[in-house]
Amino acid sequence: MSNPMPDSDIDAAMPEISGYRLSRVIGHGGMSTVYLGEQASLEREVAIKVMLPEALADEVSRRRFENEARTIARLEHPHIVGIFEIGRTRDGLPYYAMPFLAHGHLGQRDFTQDGLDNAHARVRAILYSLLTALDYAHQRGVVHRDVKAENVLFDEAERPLLADFGIALRRFGPRVTTAGMAVGSTAYMAPEQARGEEVDARADLYSVGVLAWEMLTGQLPYMAGDALSMAVMHAQDPIPRLPRSLRHWQRFLDKALAKSPAQRYRSARQMREALDRVPRRSGQPLVMAREKLRYGIEQVRRWPKTAWLIVVLAIAAATGLVLRQAEQVPGSSFFRAPGASRDLPQPGEPTGMAVTATDPGTQMLRPLPISPAERWVVAAEQQLRQQNLTAPADANAYDSLVAAWKVDPGHPRLAADIGQLLDALGAQADRNLRAGNDRRARDYLQHATQFAAQTRQGDSASMAKLRAGVVSALDDRIGDAEKKFNRASALAAVETARELGVAPTTIAGFATRAQRIPTAGDKLPGDEHMRLVRVGDKVIAAAAADVSRADYARFAFATGRPAALCRERTSLLRLLAPRSWKEPGFAQSAAHPVVCVSWSDAAAYANWIAQRSGHHYRLPTDAEARVLPNAGAATPVATWLEECTAGCRQRLSTGRSWRGTSGTRPLDPSRGYDDVGFRLVRDQ
Repeated sequence: MSNPMPDSDIDAAMPEISGYRLSRVIGHGGMSTVYLGEQASLEREVAIKVMLPEALADEVSRRRFENEARTIARLEHPHIVGIFEIGRTRDGLPYYAMPFLAHGHLGQRDFTQDGLDNAHARVRAILYSLLTALDYAHQRGVVHRDVKAENVLFDEAERPLLADFGIALRRFGPRVTTAGMAVGSTAYMAPEQARGEEVDARADLYSVGVLAWEMLTGQLPYMAGDALSMAVMHAQDPIPRLPRSLRHWQRFLDKALAKSPAQRYRSARQMREALDRVPRRSGQPLVMAREKLRYGIEQVRRWPKTAWLIVVLAIAAATGLVLRQAEQVPGSSFFRAPGASRDLPQPGEPTGMAVTATDPGTQMLRPLPISPAERWVVAAEQQLRQQNLTAPADANAYDSLVAAWKVDPGHPRLAADIGQLLDALGAQADRNLRAGNDRRARDYLQHATQFAAQTRQGDSASMAKLRAGVVSALDDRIGDAEKKFNRASALAAVETARELGVAPTTIAGFATRAQRIPTAGDKLPGDEHMRLVRVGDKVIAAAAADVSRADYARFAFATGRPAALCRERTSLLRLLAPRSWKEPGFAQSAAHPVVCVSWSDAAAYANWIAQRSGHHYRLPTDAEARVLPNAGAATPVATWLEECTAGCRQRLSTGRSWRGTSGTRPLDPSRGYDDVGFRLVRDQ
């Protein structure tokens, strides 16, 4: 191991290992610490990896650590870091000792500062060594799964060695990671590995492709602020384009970084062979042409016989069409275009006669000029892939496309890129509007409006789509406010619509809807029995009174629900004369609150009402019950609550009852009580 850490990181309590003297910490991992030590018997420096005590509580972590030691011990290769010894510390912590490589790791090297030829030669050599090591490991059923710059170490001869098979997976062994858990470093991780799927050797080859990109360019192919965003970019974003000086590497890296494992190199050996075919420098026409031809032939050979038949028939049809057209033009032939008879010297003319600049054949052979906007367009396309829309100040798609427009508005790719930027700005504005982040949304919309004006896209389809998206987002916000009885939120959305220049007729409609939203204290439109109540930062609709005997009777008759037994305590009288909501033991009118209904009965009633009305009804929470209409007054019965206790073997009731009880009580949810009724609340 390598990369010594500062002395300030020295652990005061070093593990005690027989035969070794530990001096300081040189690295930390998620489940282990690496120490610099000396093997006393041979007087040599070693790196000792010791499992962390807290990791021992996890059997999966213990097995992964032990698997690491066994895996590396079996791999003997000049470009794989081996191990010297496996054992346990005095405290029983597993460890293994390995060579101490003091020359750093690949992430500490910068090949972009060397001469181009020397740097690329070094990159090729490192890639060749790593692929050789992986080919050796893969043939033995081992997938590394964490190939990254920090795990490529250098010995005194500057040879690269692949280290830390700590999350390696034997092809025929058990999977010891938690089901669905993605392990590895996301900056180098293959898409299928980030999703937690089973991986094979092609995941390692993807990581080698990332390493190659990093060595060539000095940066990772995808950059993100957190691990999740990085993993998403690897899984979804297109493979970026290399700068012109590195374009001869593009085909090699496109295959290495393919999203699907089936489209990558089949093995480390095949990838190593492809590395040998990468041209030594950009602009080698013959080499590049030969590589393209070879690639094309390989693809054609894979065509099915039916595809060959279709191609032959298409060529025959096209040939017949050209011959028929040629027969209709005097002086023309299949091999010579009409009007080109003067291309060849005529008898009596000098053979060195120059072809005029207006000759169409000459114009076809002459290369097209490079647009002055090309470099800005290429930069913008890269920035669009990285979602650098308006920032940073010196490298964003907005500024790049404006610069391209100014020098060459007719660039063939410019129109599509402009549309893509407007769509991206609109998507960001939409996302922020829906999240209530109006300031950020206004910023994106202002950029879009200014950009459209500068590039003459004010009436484009992209701008029309953007404006429609703004209206849709605000409409959805008002709709959400209506469901939550949040008039203030709806009015804020109306004000945002005014600031963004939404059409006056649309704003008027929004304002009307917002003003109609009831607020706390109002009756619920369409349901005179419900009142709006504020609970904390939200408003709910609550029944003004408990569910009555008449209401519950209609439910019981419609559903055929049997009456629950109603017992406060066991007694002979209750056994002889069972009580229920129909006969609670005292006289009640149809308008009185229904009692002797269980919690299960009350929940079933709420579901029945919800199915009939299309709205969501439920029992109140304790916090809601405290602010319900008539709360605090002398009520005849307590009320069932939504909450439960004891693993939901008991449900709660609250409120003062005619029996003199008050506060919250845990009760059996399967039976009724003659002093407990219920009322409903509605969220939407």
